[in-house]
Amino acid sequence: MRSKTQLSCNLKLVLISFISIFFFIMLFKSSLFSFSQPLTSTSKTNNLSIISSQQETEKPTKLPECPSLPISPTCTKNPPSLVNAIIHYATTNITPQQTIQEISVSSKILQKKSPCNFLVFGLGHDSLMWTSLNYGGRTVFLEEDKSWIEQIQTKISGLESYHVVYDTKVDQSDELMRIGREDNCKEVSDPRYSKCELSHKGFPSEIYEVEWDVIMVDAPTGYFDGAPGRMSAIYTAGLIARNKENGETDVFVHDVDRKVEDEFSKAFLCEGYLREQEGRIRHFNIPSHRARLGRPFCP
Repeated sequence: MRSKTQLSCNLKLVLISFISIFFFIMLFKSSLFSFSQPLTSTSKTNNLSIISSQQETEKPTKLPECPSLPISPTCTKNPPSLVNAIIHYATTNITPQQTIQEISVSSKILQKKSPCNFLVFGLGHDSLMWTSLNYGGRTVFLEEDKSWIEQIQTKISGLESYHVVYDTKVDQSDELMRIGREDNCKEVSDPRYSKCELSHKGFPSEIYEVEWDVIMVDAPTGYFDGAPGRMSAIYTAGLIARNKENGETDVFVHDVDRKVEDEFSKAFLCEGYLREQEGRIRHFNIPSHRARLGRPFCP
């Protein structure tokens, strides 16, 4: 009986102890949860602050907007001469006599010098092109055939051209070369007052008075003996260039595969001034002789 009573007491003691430990564990967990919750909340808040700060740091800086530039009508429209040239060459089957390689020689110089004063011996299907390449400058054409001037102007209006008369013939070229080697033809002066027979004195007066920056000799006709030939045109172009008050003049001669153009360009524009040849075109760069007195006719 005592033993049974003792066992019962031991069981009660064990049960009480177990219940006490259970409540202690529950109380401890409750305290631990309460303690950790604000810590986690604070951690989350701090993490959010860090992320927000990083986002603000990584957010790209907005650059100030560039002020809009006023648009001028001249910037939004093509030059009239360019528009006319595009339409003209897009609707015609006739192309300039010069090849694209030959044209590129003079177009490079026009790119550097334009707008400038550009004198062209000859009026043709390429005239609108030359005017457009010298946009903003003055381009003047000298033509031997009056009826041809009227025909071209009917198709292409606005070109500044003048009719000129030549009193030479291709079959006189040898005699004119002999005359050109005389001392009178080595003197640099206004072509109108030159004593050299090669100097052309019948151009409009303003041709002699303008300071030309670029000259193209592609006329008059010179492919048969009775044609005027380019003897005086080449010589006078060289004289105009040398008589310029200051600076240099770029002179181009086309059809140098022919005897007259070949020999007269070398003699009177000078091989020492020759800068480039491409196909049938030669480019000479002639300095002013008025700016440096005593300069020889050819270097």
